[in-house]
Amino acid sequence: MKSPPTMDPEAPGTPPESTEERQQGQGERQGGKKRLPWRMTLSLAYQSLGVVYGDLSTSPLYVYKAAFADDIQHSETNEEILGVLSFVFWTLTLVPLLKYVCVVLRADDNGEGGTFALYSLLCRHARAALLPPGRGAEPGDEDQFSDAGGGAAKKYLEYGGNATAALGGGGAAASVRRVLERHRVLQRVLLVLALVGTCMVIGDGVLTPAISVFSAVSGLELSMEKGHHKYVELPLACFILVCLFALQHYGTHRVGFLFAPIVIAWLLCISSIGVYNIVKWEPHVYRALSPYYMYKFLKKTQRGGWMSLGGILLCVTGSEAMFADLGHFNQLSIQIAFTCMVYPSLILAYMGQAAYLSKHHILEGDYRIGFYVSVPEMIRWPVLAIAILAAVVGSQAVITGTFSMIKQCTSLGCFPRVKIVHTSAKVHGQIYIPEINWILMILCLAVTIGFRDTKHLGNASGLAVITVMLVTTCLMSLVIVLCWHKSIFLAIGFIVFFGTIEALYFSASLIKFKEGAWVPIVLAFFFMMVMCIWHYGTIKKYEFDLQNKVSINWLLSLSPNLGIVRVPGIGLIHTELDSGIPAIFSHFVTNLPAFHQVLIFMCIKNVPIPHVSPEERFLVGRIGPKEHRIYRCIVRYGYHDVQMDDQEFEKDLVCSVAEFIRSGGGGASNPKANGAAAPEKDEERMSVVASGSMRMLEEDGVGAAESAVGPSRAGAGAGGETGVRKRVRFVLPASTPRPNAGVQEELRELTDAREAGMAFILGHCYVKAKSGSSFFRRFVINFGYDFLRRNSRGPSYAVTVPHASTLEVGMIYYV
Repeated sequence: MKSPPTMDPEAPGTPPESTEERQQGQGERQGGKKRLPWRMTLSLAYQSLGVVYGDLSTSPLYVYKAAFADDIQHSETNEEILGVLSFVFWTLTLVPLLKYVCVVLRADDNGEGGTFALYSLLCRHARAALLPPGRGAEPGDEDQFSDAGGGAAKKYLEYGGNATAALGGGGAAASVRRVLERHRVLQRVLLVLALVGTCMVIGDGVLTPAISVFSAVSGLELSMEKGHHKYVELPLACFILVCLFALQHYGTHRVGFLFAPIVIAWLLCISSIGVYNIVKWEPHVYRALSPYYMYKFLKKTQRGGWMSLGGILLCVTGSEAMFADLGHFNQLSIQIAFTCMVYPSLILAYMGQAAYLSKHHILEGDYRIGFYVSVPEMIRWPVLAIAILAAVVGSQAVITGTFSMIKQCTSLGCFPRVKIVHTSAKVHGQIYIPEINWILMILCLAVTIGFRDTKHLGNASGLAVITVMLVTTCLMSLVIVLCWHKSIFLAIGFIVFFGTIEALYFSASLIKFKEGAWVPIVLAFFFMMVMCIWHYGTIKKYEFDLQNKVSINWLLSLSPNLGIVRVPGIGLIHTELDSGIPAIFSHFVTNLPAFHQVLIFMCIKNVPIPHVSPEERFLVGRIGPKEHRIYRCIVRYGYHDVQMDDQEFEKDLVCSVAEFIRSGGGGASNPKANGAAAPEKDEERMSVVASGSMRMLEEDGVGAAESAVGPSRAGAGAGGETGVRKRVRFVLPASTPRPNAGVQEELRELTDAREAGMAFILGHCYVKAKSGSSFFRRFVINFGYDFLRRNSRGPSYAVTVPHASTLEVGMIYYV
């Protein structure tokens, strides 16, 4: 007998080797450490030029102009210009090349990068997560997920459960882990660090498009009559920014094929101009690569030179994108693109500008110290056009990265729910968030119109960039000890070396608070306040659920006491609890003493890993004895996973329960033999159920060659109701032995319930501060959290639920 054609070829019944191969393939697609063919690696390196390096590549547009804004003057000794070049060279060498390419890129979270990836990596190696349970590691995970085999979910459990001993890394790693787990203050500091880095990335999403586009169009000064450019630059920059944000909903995949050629053309353009200027004006400019010129620069300029570091810092803006966009590529492709193309092109561009300026000391106008003055006049217009295109590409990458960061925060319960639109069916990480897009556009236009010059924009952007780098350095020092199990002295050396460099730049940026640096601080404070209020309210709501959940025994004793009736169909109750019965259900049952023939308590759990494989997505368990037909299903998603639509999800959920029943039902068949405590114990016994081994058919007529389990009477009995409801049958692989009578009976009841229909019982909770609470708690809960809840999107599972099948239960939570 052949397998039915509807069978999934990746069913759990297949040999273990196929599962491992599939996981390897997924690891390669997710940009992990799997070795890829050289042709694919080079292709990824080519693509990364357009996606990752657009922002970093356009920095020559404004670095020299920002450095020479007010703090230092270009003199005939050339000590200032050569000193700035020396600082630019060593900053590019130490931060993007040494820190990110050689070290930070190795700290990926199953192929994903970014601030939150580092945070989730640390939380899995030490129980330091302060995220709401259900969105992070929590006690009991090791019991629920003990059956999870392989892949990202297994790593999550091994790191998030009490697998401390299995993690290895004695000595320093164990000591640091114990300190983090023992002191809740340090856990809060860790979360605040991650949130500060995230908020600064969002701020960078506002400032980078503004300074990139404005710097690109400022080249009109040299191509128009004196004074006329001021009437064109600002409107043109605002027009380009509006177009940039207005086109976001189309997705980068529609124009993405143009990104890499634009950035390559830009890099070739600036490097060629750099070589031309070096050869023509100052072939010996390479001497400035010596660190001695940095000493001479600081000795001569003193305080002014230190303050000018805030402008020099802009040469590394966009470096964080190498790590943040790691999920779309792999480490080797990003390293190849930077070391072979981006780094030498930028060095040549900066050297060329310095060579030209070293021979031109008397320049008219405020702009003349910038990029376009070093461009030969005959090619100035084509370079201007390429620069505008490159600025748009760089801005696009930063905006997309901001969307990804917001999605991570939302998945982990640190940001209000927003609408997330996936713009590409092929590229997983390309998303669009309408609310965030328009907020970014308004803020970007506001700072562009408000400042109208690269000096203030550069001060603002520099502080945002260096803050993210400082956060990454702090988190990386912990990763070196906790995750890589290296010497604590190596971690201290890392944070001292790179932290000192970045602290120097940070101080130079912070001193310009009144000259534009206040913008990222205000933006970060606003978004930080939103995140903290949402996080605090979510934690309090969950704690109320946890304290007011009812026991299994209470549910089992309801029927005789209240005369509860079971109605046909499947009742799907969403809860954030992964154990016990939520208070919202007890509120529902005591007011309406009836529930469905089959009851499923569903918990959608966002775990702090990038992806959960389909084989490990569903955890199914039984609540109480078999005859009650009450189940619990935990559905796990990583912070980069796309949640399934309602039809697909519905079928997979029912099939996972059916597979759980077929595979033995968790061993809860005889609770009376195990004593009174058996239901409590059995409720906690969860099994990983791989989707695909059992298929559900909802149509008339199934081939005779297919082994099917279902109500044979349903087709005949529903003869007059064929147009009303479809016949449901579960199709098994041919090699599967026929289930016993008890399992067939339970599956028959499940198919009967599925045919009767599925009802969604959704809890609608209003969180209020209880009487006697402090003014701070009343303000945060009653005003802040309530405002965010009313103006945020509903849960993703509730958006696509059919309204005719939905029953909402309201309840006030006093926290």
